[in-house]
Amino acid sequence: MRSLNGRHHRAALNVFLAVVLAHWAEHLTQAFQIWFLGWPRPEARGVLGMPFPWLVSSEWLHYGYAVVMLAGLWLLRGGFRGASRGWWLTALGLQAWHHVEHLLLLVQAQTGHFLAGRPGATSLLQLVAPRVELHLFYNTVVFLPMVVAMYLHLRPTEPEAQAMTCSCRPVEVPLAAASA
Repeated sequence: MRSLNGRHHRAALNVFLAVVLAHWAEHLTQAFQIWFLGWPRPEARGVLGMPFPWLVSSEWLHYGYAVVMLAGLWLLRGGFRGASRGWWLTALGLQAWHHVEHLLLLVQAQTGHFLAGRPGATSLLQLVAPRVELHLFYNTVVFLPMVVAMYLHLRPTEPEAQAMTCSCRPVEVPLAAASA
């Protein structure tokens, strides 16, 4: 954990961000297929769901991604200091709820007992919002504080920079080089 939140923090954040952005691309593609191309929801499966339709309906896959997100936010939290840490922990808390929702969906899919008499697996907030829109919402409310945290983390105040122990810490520019 020390090296993950130390010398490998920047690289780990970049890999984590790439995974998150790839997931975002899937959700945005699915939304585009529904809202702009007018595709019926069952046919709007994102990029990977087109050649592999089972991916869209696999609660195991969705739950696995929720766990990866939760684990990434948990494991990388140690590198954050100051204001960036608060934003990162906000993303972590929101993802913890998102994980609970996916766990509920997975349990229903495995047992065949569905919430509120619905014909299929249903999350709590899905009782009031359609699944595509709900997952766009969830991914947005986790992603935004995560991005704010990363932005602040890479642009720390002087006291935050002094407290940083990770590879993201800004390199000090010597005074002579700054005036040249």
